[in-house]
Amino acid sequence: MSTLKLLAMLVAILFVAPAVATAGWWSLVDRPGSWRSADWSSSGLLPAAPERNAAAVYVFAARTGGLKGAFSVHSWIVLKRPGATRYERYDKVGWGSPIRRDGWAADGRWYSNAPELVAMAEGERAASLLAEMDAAIASYPYAGRGDYRIWPGPNSNSFVAHVLRQVPALGATLPPNATGRDYAPGVASFDLAPDGRDLHVTLNGLAGFAVGARSGLELHFMGLVAGLDLARPALKIPAFGRVPLWPGA
Repeated sequence: MSTLKLLAMLVAILFVAPAVATAGWWSLVDRPGSWRSADWSSSGLLPAAPERNAAAVYVFAARTGGLKGAFSVHSWIVLKRPGATRYERYDKVGWGSPIRRDGWAADGRWYSNAPELVAMAEGERAASLLAEMDAAIASYPYAGRGDYRIWPGPNSNSFVAHVLRQVPALGATLPPNATGRDYAPGVASFDLAPDGRDLHVTLNGLAGFAVGARSGLELHFMGLVAGLDLARPALKIPAFGRVPLWPGA
């Protein structure tokens, strides 16, 4: 078998087959026909802000709407400052001014899809991260009007991934089905995390790999991610997401 045929077979097995299967599952899911009919209300995952005096940092992700939801989640960041009476939510969107603050409930559903908690820090640990989180949000290079592209990025997940890479102490990466998280400008990008514990290599977000303490082992192709989470043992399935190898992982 030629090298080209072998590569094509690997791509079909690792990326295409899981993506097609996930699209088939998604076609059977009951979901709203448009953003107007979708539920954007609080999911109830977070307590009321005045009830939480301590600092907190959260990263959420939820399946997006329409056909995109078969392949990707939308992610966002939530901050709670010590003594504050409200949460601050940060998203990137594809219309108007891209970086939105408090556009939706902190733990709101996205196109009726309930969010999952991707990462969190609370108390003194969160308080120590707030300045870095603020700096990372402010330093995002694609924050102007027109600086949004659904695929391969920069999109909502590219924004959150940028923040997480700039704040490695949070110890978080986005789910494998956060399409756009691996976007980087230029033909090729070699990015070593500030703490040296993750290496990310990509060809414009279209193909590449990541390896490290947070990323585990990943292969990237056309925005899809296949791999293995080593810190919390799980498979990373293209389009579908993270599948723990045992309960609680």
